[in-house]
Amino acid sequence: MHKGIYFEADTLDDLLTDVFKQLLDNRKIINASRGNFTEIFGAMLVLNNPRARLSRSESKGKIFTALGELFWYLSKKNNLEFMEYYLPGRYTKESDDGVSVRSGYGERLFGHNGNNQIQNIITLLRKKPTTRQAVIQLFDASDLSINFKSIPCTCTLQFIIRDNKLNLMANMRSNDAFIGLPHDVFTFTMLQEIIARSIGIDIGIYKHSVCSLHLYEDNHEKAKTYLSEGWQSPIAMDPMPIEDPWEAIKVVRNIEEQVRTNMEIDLSSIKLSPFWVDICRLLVVFQKWKASQNHKADMFTACQEIKTQVSSKVYHMFIDAKLDSLNPLGDGR
Repeated sequence: MHKGIYFEADTLDDLLTDVFKQLLDNRKIINASRGNFTEIFGAMLVLNNPRARLSRSESKGKIFTALGELFWYLSKKNNLEFMEYYLPGRYTKESDDGVSVRSGYGERLFGHNGNNQIQNIITLLRKKPTTRQAVIQLFDASDLSINFKSIPCTCTLQFIIRDNKLNLMANMRSNDAFIGLPHDVFTFTMLQEIIARSIGIDIGIYKHSVCSLHLYEDNHEKAKTYLSEGWQSPIAMDPMPIEDPWEAIKVVRNIEEQVRTNMEIDLSSIKLSPFWVDICRLLVVFQKWKASQNHKADMFTACQEIKTQVSSKVYHMFIDAKLDSLNPLGDGR
């Protein structure tokens, strides 16, 4: 549903549908240095089921790059080279030194002014479950001190426990509805679930507040294409295992690094829960898809085999999309 600036839904696709419709209906064009756009000022998005963080649509089903951004944050660094693997060229223009990206969140989440903000939040929520102080700051005054190419779009992430469930409210100064929003919802709700499991509870709802929620004119036709796909059946990721997730994350981070640096991974040797092993399988599928230029037939077979091993059928459609581009028979699989 939407009432002007308020959008509430059970899935990411339903949120995107309402947001795109309103932004396309808006006839007021704002001129900016990065391009012309339509805008919703002061938007509030509510995702009732944060695990329904994936889009089923052909144009927005981007789990591989969303996972890349999540593990970029979890790497605790802002290295440009990391995201070049997942989104070549996307962040290059946002780097001031060709090495790092100031608008990345890894260093700010885990080492902001010497503070591990993620660990601080976990410690605080364990000690004071009803606290209203569990706030992570991402944007700060230093971001305006120099004319940087790119600064954080997210101001704060506030975690709050109510009814023994962890809710999250993200506060954004600016959000690109077509490109940034789906990735932000995915990564932030994954962090929400990681922190919830760290303190031994389940997740509640996710709220996403944006001062400027906008759609660039360059993406208007793409947004129309998304809407033309029609209603998307709801999907949700399986719940994260009920255990402290950090040991598993450490293992998966190591595997992600090996995959990204083109090392071969023996998936059968990974001793983790199906939830985390499936994520490793997706990372390997992406690796093989990227390496497929001269070996499409071999990589097609390898990805087909990985698909048969994936525990959650939620991920099959995303693997199928990669198989479509690798199919050596060209039969539109």
